[in-house]
Amino acid sequence: MCKKLILASQSPRRKQLLEESGLDFGICSEKVEEVYRKELGKEKAIEQIAYDKADAVFRKYPEAIVLGADTMVCFQEHRLGKPKDEEEARSMLHMLSGQTHEVITGVALLSKEKQIVFHATSEVTFYELSEQMIDDYIKSEEWKDKAGAYGIQGLGKLFVRSIHGDYFNIVGLPIAKVYREIRNMQNSIEK
Repeated sequence: MCKKLILASQSPRRKQLLEESGLDFGICSEKVEEVYRKELGKEKAIEQIAYDKADAVFRKYPEAIVLGADTMVCFQEHRLGKPKDEEEARSMLHMLSGQTHEVITGVALLSKEKQIVFHATSEVTFYELSEQMIDDYIKSEEWKDKAGAYGIQGLGKLFVRSIHGDYFNIVGLPIAKVYREIRNMQNSIEK
């Protein structure tokens, strides 16, 4: 019998990716202050946020395997999380227009027996975005609750010239690697 898997996230995108993978899981997320610790470097800082999210749920369900994740868009020295309003979303889209940026997802899998923490990085290059494209996108409200103010799986796909790396990482979870790590974890626990 496999240990219960819990997704420590309310992200509909992460939920959908896990559902599509065929994994049996529940959802429980705790409010965690997402503190970006710059001194760790961007990859380790994002991994730490993912760990903190998973740990908050793991403390309530220590018999489970808990999956936490956090995604951040990085452009030059800028970290682009979820925009707080239209103005910030517009500013982010202007910044990314015609440029290449990184999408980094930190992942933490916690169980009593094992802890796995890693990250995936994908590069996304945008076309130049016209004011009309940005206006239309802002009006769509699709930018809400999206790191970097866009969702590649929605209308944001119209901005993308190219990607290098895992598409699903950009959506919010590098599902192929996550799936393998969960299965390996479950198999090693059962032995």
